[in-house]
Amino acid sequence: MLSDRQEKLLDFLIREYISTAEPVSSKALKQATDLDVCGATIRNDLQALTEEGYITQPHTSAGRVPTKKAYKYFASKLEKNETFCDIHEVNVVRMSIVRQVQVTRQEMEREMSQMQELMRALEQDDMFDILNILDTWHRKMMQ
Repeated sequence: MLSDRQEKLLDFLIREYISTAEPVSSKALKQATDLDVCGATIRNDLQALTEEGYITQPHTSAGRVPTKKAYKYFASKLEKNETFCDIHEVNVVRMSIVRQVQVTRQEMEREMSQMQELMRALEQDDMFDILNILDTWHRKMMQ
């Protein structure tokens, strides 16, 4: 069972992750919420959320990201309007999700275009183009 503070942290973390697609740090949570607690308390709550399976940490120095369990929690709250003040706020969150879906679609289309370029280069046995395309992908992944 989540405490009120943990629910608030999880709600913000999910919303922030939906809008930025970047792991969310405890510092960002502290700054963005009106909780009157120290950073260590937030980190302890994040650890509890991790142990409960709501969030994960991609690597030690990264922020946290929601899991499927967190998305289920958030979707059920969204459907019931339990974590929102009014219908306007629900619509803002839904529009944020729609924007993220559009951005993801555009990224996938770019990736598919690069995959087609790679396949053409493979068919033509053009080692320079193959290496150039792979280098571009590797650099993008390292960002």
